[in-house]
Parts: sequence; C-alpha cells; structure tokens
Amino acid sequence: MTSLDGLRERGQMTWSEHEQGWVGTPGEIFDALAADGFHECKREMTSSRRDCRPVGGVWQGVNPLTNSVASLIWVARPAPRPATLFIEIDGEAFPSL
Repeated sequence: MTSLDGLRERGQMTWSEHEQGWVGTPGEIFDALAADGFHECKREMTSSRRDCRPVGGVWQGVNPLTNSVASLIWVARPAPRPATLFIEIDGEAFPSL
C-alpha cells in the first residue's frame, strides 16, 4: 500500500466524479509522495492576475530507486474548500477506485 492509498482510506483525499480529479490538500499529497520515495525536482505556483494569490500549481518528483516519475497538478479553491488535484505516476492517472 502506498501513502496515497493511506490518504484515500482515511478520507484525506477523495475522488470528485464531477471534476474528474482528487480533492485534498496539496501539502499532504507532497508528503505522501515523499514518504513513498519521490524526491521533488520541480514545483511551480500559478497566481491570479488581479491579486497575485496562488490559484494552483504543478509538482514533479522522481523516485531514484524505481525511476518512477510522479506529477501533481492542482487548482486552488476559495477557503475553506480543498484543492482539486490531478495525480499521475509514470504517466498513469492515480486510480479513483
């Protein structure tokens, strides 16, 4: 079982059929991927033109033991709603089960 599976089982990340993505907190996803051996190699934030607030971003990591690549794209939502996240590992979407 991966740390992402653990987040899903504990309800810390849930599947949104409407948005076809995961709902959760990007920081928890980063931590889960790091726990599974992924080392961050890229992180970029996007911001709103009007107020420069972060509105989303992209993260990529590589697991040097398996040569797997993980990618995370997220779209921030107004507080207190969690972000919508799109997760891929080796080009395959993390399954929604």
